[in-house]
Amino acid sequence: MEYVFLAVFVISTAIHLYASLKKNTKLRNVTKPFILLALLGFYVLTASSVSVAIILALIFSWLGDVLLIPKGNKWGYCRDIVFSAIPVVLIVLLSVFFAVTVAYIFSKLKEHLPKAMFYPMFFYLLINGAMNCFAIFRCVSNPTAATITTALGAALFFISDTSLFFVRFKKDGRLKTHFVVMLTYSIGEFLIVLGLI
Repeated sequence: MEYVFLAVFVISTAIHLYASLKKNTKLRNVTKPFILLALLGFYVLTASSVSVAIILALIFSWLGDVLLIPKGNKWGYCRDIVFSAIPVVLIVLLSVFFAVTVAYIFSKLKEHLPKAMFYPMFFYLLINGAMNCFAIFRCVSNPTAATITTALGAALFFISDTSLFFVRFKKDGRLKTHFVVMLTYSIGEFLIVLGLI
């Protein structure tokens, strides 16, 4: 049965990517809710130990997509981090890297964003960067295929949200459709769930 959910994920993602490429908003709106619902079903049926926190994260992320509010973050993997195994210099470097990256991204977006949205979006992307830090910390403290997969998924999730900001607000930019946004989003979400499984 889990493969049925996986098939739904692949098919709905493929259709959604096609709709994004063609700028077909109606088809995008129809297919997007199925992406995370399918991943949720896949997770519940595949994971040997199902986490309520991860289920809630996926549900709230799905609600965020459906209600067009900022998406939830996947913090369920933080419980596996062994902080004593992480060099302090890595914690500092990653924190600085994501802070500088987010600041640079918003320096390019500032003139295109409504003033009321600038700081909430800035703070949101900082949280996304923090999520990436924790995914990398988990990977460093316990380097396995699962932790590497989750870290890659988190990175793609960051790229997806960054791309979304440019597509929505920087109309003269290179990104014109939601294709890159949804490609990185779908693969990123899948890798996060797969790594948690």
